[in-house]
Amino acid sequence: MEITIPRRLSTLGHPQRLALFRLLMRRYPDRVPATELAQALGLRPNTLSNYVNALMQAGLVSQERVGTSLRYAIDMKAARETIDYLMRDCCRGRPEICAPNDYPAPQGNSPMTDRKYNVLFICTGNSARSIFAESILRDMAGDRFEAYSAGTRPRSELNPFALDVLKQKGHDVSVLRAKNVSKFQGADAPEFDFVFTVCNQAANEECPSWQGQPISAHWGLPDPVKVEGSDAEKSLAFHQTYGALHNRMTAFTALPLAALDRLSLQKAVDEIGQSTEEGPTE
Repeated sequence: MEITIPRRLSTLGHPQRLALFRLLMRRYPDRVPATELAQALGLRPNTLSNYVNALMQAGLVSQERVGTSLRYAIDMKAARETIDYLMRDCCRGRPEICAPNDYPAPQGNSPMTDRKYNVLFICTGNSARSIFAESILRDMAGDRFEAYSAGTRPRSELNPFALDVLKQKGHDVSVLRAKNVSKFQGADAPEFDFVFTVCNQAANEECPSWQGQPISAHWGLPDPVKVEGSDAEKSLAFHQTYGALHNRMTAFTALPLAALDRLSLQKAVDEIGQSTEEGPTE
């Protein structure tokens, strides 16, 4: 361990290797294709390969081949070992002296309180997937959750196919509009309990840390906006995306939030994000 940890820290000392590590941490427990990593970080394939190999040799990243695609994920056991070492050694076993100034005192594994929770859904354009998620959660469990959505680069208008699906499902679309994520990062912004990314592009982008240490997870889904074909084929894609998010929201709202500690809750929302089931399209 004494030899392994310095090697890992040395590997992470390179800015772009650290950026790759951080991206994979944001996407955990996803396995991310090499092509997506290269595109997100603006790296050539051979450069990415060098960085990934260095992280793999340090034991921080694992690789899996899916067909012709190589996919990568954080080795969370190794990441925890490294962080635990720093907390025990550099922080002398006192995590409170190493926590960022704007973070609340550690709460351990105590359950979340039984109250109304603030939930933010983020995608790139804030015109379809995150709007779906906001609308579904508001109408499904608005008595327990305050639902918000935003985009890292919001479009000026909501997608017309998305609006049509929401109207068919009985949602009020008059309250919806595309918003930039910066709207929820100021001093007057609500403090979020949960922050979910629902598209890969938004999850791959750098975002400032959220106040209050919200539980976060990646619930990425394919972008229905990119589907080509007839209007009927496009509409079907939006219905399928709505159905998948509806299923995830059903699972989320069924969680006994007040009875779960943070670790259990984090695991539960991660597992929801790994679900690939689609809901009914009608």
